[in-house]
Amino acid sequence: MRRPGRSIASAIGFWLLPAVLPFPCGPALAQPAVTRVEGRSIAVEFDRSLHSRVIARFDDRSVALTEFGPSDFLEVAGRRIQDFRLRSVRRRTIRDALGPGRQVTLIGEAPGLKKVITATVYAEFPRHIFFRIEYLNTGSAELLVESWTSHHYRLLPAEQATDPPFWSFQPGSYSKRPDWVLPLRAGFKQENYLGMNATDYGGGTPVVDVWRKDAGLAVGHIETVPRLVSLPVEVESDGRASLALRQKSGQVLKPGGRLTTWHTFVAVHRGDHFQALRDYSRAMGKLGFRFRPAPESAFLPIWCGWGYGREFTPPQIYGALPMVKKLGFGWVTLDDGWQTAEGDWFLVKEKFPAGDRDMRAMVDKFHAEGFRAQLWWAPLAADPDTELLKQHREMLLLNADGSPQRITWWNSWYLCPAYPGVLEHHRKLVEKFIREWDYDGLKLDGQHLNGVPPCYNPAHKHARPEESVEALPRFFKMIYETALAIKPDALIELCPCGTAYAFHYLPYLNMSVASDPRGSWQIRLKGKTLKALHGDGVAFFGDHVELSDNGDDFASTMGIGGVVGTNFRWPPGSGGQRKGRGDLTPEREKHFQKWLNLYREKMLSRGEYLGDLYDIGFDRPEAHVVRKGETLYYAFFAPAYRGRIELRGLAPRTYRVVDYENQRDLGNVRGPKAALEVEFQRHLLLEARPD
Repeated sequence: MRRPGRSIASAIGFWLLPAVLPFPCGPALAQPAVTRVEGRSIAVEFDRSLHSRVIARFDDRSVALTEFGPSDFLEVAGRRIQDFRLRSVRRRTIRDALGPGRQVTLIGEAPGLKKVITATVYAEFPRHIFFRIEYLNTGSAELLVESWTSHHYRLLPAEQATDPPFWSFQPGSYSKRPDWVLPLRAGFKQENYLGMNATDYGGGTPVVDVWRKDAGLAVGHIETVPRLVSLPVEVESDGRASLALRQKSGQVLKPGGRLTTWHTFVAVHRGDHFQALRDYSRAMGKLGFRFRPAPESAFLPIWCGWGYGREFTPPQIYGALPMVKKLGFGWVTLDDGWQTAEGDWFLVKEKFPAGDRDMRAMVDKFHAEGFRAQLWWAPLAADPDTELLKQHREMLLLNADGSPQRITWWNSWYLCPAYPGVLEHHRKLVEKFIREWDYDGLKLDGQHLNGVPPCYNPAHKHARPEESVEALPRFFKMIYETALAIKPDALIELCPCGTAYAFHYLPYLNMSVASDPRGSWQIRLKGKTLKALHGDGVAFFGDHVELSDNGDDFASTMGIGGVVGTNFRWPPGSGGQRKGRGDLTPEREKHFQKWLNLYREKMLSRGEYLGDLYDIGFDRPEAHVVRKGETLYYAFFAPAYRGRIELRGLAPRTYRVVDYENQRDLGNVRGPKAALEVEFQRHLLLEARPD
């Protein structure tokens, strides 16, 4: 909070110095800084060549995270132009969409080039410095710019060695569906290109983060549309972790011409990536990316018919409903297999012989049993032999060679989200599903929905091929607003199948999902990441429990404040072609009933996830906290653990601690610093209630 009478400069803590201030942090800081830009928690220093380093400032202590190096440069004709002689510095006070701030402009020169760095510090973002960089061709010859790079930093290891030395958040989307959060070790390298990394895998949040145990460093951009940038991370041979933001260019700079980079930032933080992503989301909120809260019904547990696979029959779905109701599920999802083909969203006659009338009767049955009804759908996909493409081949997204872009899972082709005919076609489908069939929500599914390639279809008359990339969020906005205009409490879930969510469309859904997790670790890391990006008002679905460790780990979803769900088959032996997906045996029924009762009793999915209390990388055992009112709910995870745990986030008062899964009273503790000696296998769920 700003104190009365303080100037903006004082609130921001912004200074430009003729020389570096001394810090008690070792020889890494003994460097010849010329200019220094700083916020309350971050400083970036520049030397006379406009090389820079980043300093984190926490608890009145400054720590150099990087050494001086060329952080911003061009690649021209196979060579890097990175040294610019500092010529002038200007500063001013500003106010824009991000609030009041102070801005410094640094101008440097190289042979035939001028570099203009505009760095801005805002009072509302004390851990960030925002940048725009401009390059001007001052020579007499054209320059072909192959790429530009911003914020290329080499993060130093911490003074006290750890194993691993770094953890990271990686925003790239790949067909192998790797972890988004992972330790960095020798030899690691990932490009994190936010375009297509496989024929139907692309997109991602434009932030990359690497942290040590004591501090972290994040870089990214705050452009209001997706950009085809890379955010490469590499552990170099000297043990340092490098990160950057890089854009391929191909731009020709004629004499007098200029190139301007995207609106980028560098940020520091403590703990894991949660704080950096939450700050990024707050900045994007200032630029119009705001999240409307999900309807209360979004937090009801979900049963999905996917356990029966695409070969499901209506009798199988109806047959499971008594058990679905007994266990207390609130949603029934009709999954893949109701349609004749991707793109031809007609009903399969063998399953729905009376067509629309049969589908409406199914939804009426769900409603009569007290459920809300959700329909699976894979928009933007069309099979090659569909009636849709026979009549409207102009809807296709085409590559530069004129070929369609393939979607591997269904052997389908992409439709272009920027083409008006594609939007109108999908708008009519949403109206059919929600108004005519009376579904209460949609499950949008497919890794292809996270990003699209540039479109070269001449029928679309794009000004630039990248218009398809930039239009994808508007496509989801159309679906979201169409559905909510019909039913204001409609549920819009997007499952991008293992890809790292692209931030720009997140405001146009009210349920994210662990998205085909490869075990419980991915459920938890995805939950933490998405809660940082969209907050607690948007529901996070832990996906079907069958995808968790041992197929029964409700604790991972519940412990991070997620919505629980399943795709069990019932009664046992009722069919289904999906291998490895279990019937609901009497033993599993008892287990499911226990956890559904706990879920409904605690409703942690309606609490506040306190993601900055524990570091998902360095803290062991792994820990998560959800607050509801004055009560804190802790979830600890480890294969096996015996020892001391810290209960962080408590007020200075006494709390009664209970293992609420097993109804064990663990006694009283006193905040704000409290600890317990515990022993557990897999997980421990604690409730700390004021005594």
